Amino acid sequence: MVVTTRRADAQRNITAILTAAAECLSRDPAVSTSEIAKAAGVGRVTLYGHFPSRAELVDAVFVQAIATGEETLGQVDLSGDPRAALTRLIESSWHLVDQYRALLMAAQDALPPGRVRELHADPMARVERLLERGRTEGAFRTDLPTSWLVSVMHNVMHGAATEIQAGRITSDDAAPYITATLLAAFTPPE
Repeated sequence: MVVTTRRADAQRNITAILTAAAECLSRDPAVSTSEIAKAAGVGRVTLYGHFPSRAELVDAVFVQAIATGEETLGQVDLSGDPRAALTRLIESSWHLVDQYRALLMAAQDALPPGRVRELHADPMARVERLLERGRTEGAFRTDLPTSWLVSVMHNVMHGAATEIQAGRITSDDAAPYITATLLAAFTPPE
């Protein structure tokens, strides 16, 4: 019975830490682990007992955010005209990037260079499938590799988050800018 109680307490602590970290990192990507522990109602020792480093905590929160985003993106209608489907996907994707913008900044600062991209594997596979279909139907260019086009979309999305953080564009401007940029970039050359 004691082991079960400890496991339940540990799970409650992990849940509280992840919830607090998501909230704190969304407000301030540079928030300290001490502030996260305080917001979670646990001590730093407890936090570090579950997440030995800030990077591991940021990674866990980012993994949860990506999973939540995947549920949302899975609902996007990608049928019909590939360009219209891409527009819908960009809009939905942008809402997620915007929602998790500060967390994305924290992840880019705390995690190894390829980790953020690795965590985007499922969302990027969705884009790849849509681009492949669009290429087959003649809606998207075929003179560049699909992997490059997916990378362009990923970088434009994350670039928009950086531009908002710097105050050069607004969140409301981002989706139309991203859509215009990507549709132009993906249009087959004449």
